[in-house]
Amino acid sequence: MLILVDIIGTIRLLYLSASHIQFSGETHLKSTRNTISCVIALASAILVGIGCNQGSPSDVRAGNTVAANAPVQTASNLAPTSSKDISGNYTVTGQNEGGGGKYAGDLTITKRDEVYQFSWSSGDKTYDGVGVQGGNSVGVSFTEGDDGQGCGVILYQIKSDGNLDGKFGYWGINEAQTETATRTSGTDLEGGYNVRGSNPDGTSYEGKLNVKKQGAGYSFEWNTGNTSTGFGIRGANMIAVGFGGSKCGFVGYDVIADGSLQGKWGSAGSTDVGTETAKKE
Repeated sequence: MLILVDIIGTIRLLYLSASHIQFSGETHLKSTRNTISCVIALASAILVGIGCNQGSPSDVRAGNTVAANAPVQTASNLAPTSSKDISGNYTVTGQNEGGGGKYAGDLTITKRDEVYQFSWSSGDKTYDGVGVQGGNSVGVSFTEGDDGQGCGVILYQIKSDGNLDGKFGYWGINEAQTETATRTSGTDLEGGYNVRGSNPDGTSYEGKLNVKKQGAGYSFEWNTGNTSTGFGIRGANMIAVGFGGSKCGFVGYDVIADGSLQGKWGSAGSTDVGTETAKKE
């Protein structure tokens, strides 16, 4: 399924470069992955820099062939807007980006205080990520393997006045943070914004955000003293943005009334997106 570590603000960078980070007592030590096999190359790899010897995650899920694509979601089959705990075990089926084939596997979602840990198994591959929830929407940033250090996700609500309310999380940190983006130029989602937010240590930051349509999604560029970038896929009134380097992929899920998750996933600069259905066991 989500750029090198490039995090909003100097404080964030310090948090994410620690020698080890922990999900509620489960320590994830840093590991070196000099070779990760590439199963499919995206047509948009200009920005992603994915290569078989660069330590990037594969953009293709391995697994068994399945029969159906994810259904289109309507307002009637979405869960109520209040956030429902999505922890549990799921079976997943999906379609890879760019017509790269279908896959099947398992997903475990674990509540970690204010965020969720996502752990997939598909064929002989595993993936690990961090997710944040807002109402019936969930944004996830993930990587291949069990070391998601540097990956993060922000889930924005797109308000009627064009401003954005964001909630974000970092892999290995159990607290979610917030960010508001006030539109200063542009139309629809594209344009310039003034941003204000909080860091994991409780300090605050301010800066600029620029959003542009790119491929199947949108590119995000923050300048809060240093520059960082992300890429996201839009839903109806939400957008899930992954950041953290070329090894990080991202997913945007809708929580359905029956407890299942319907998602779209990809990586920076994707010209097409994959789909995934996760059904709770």
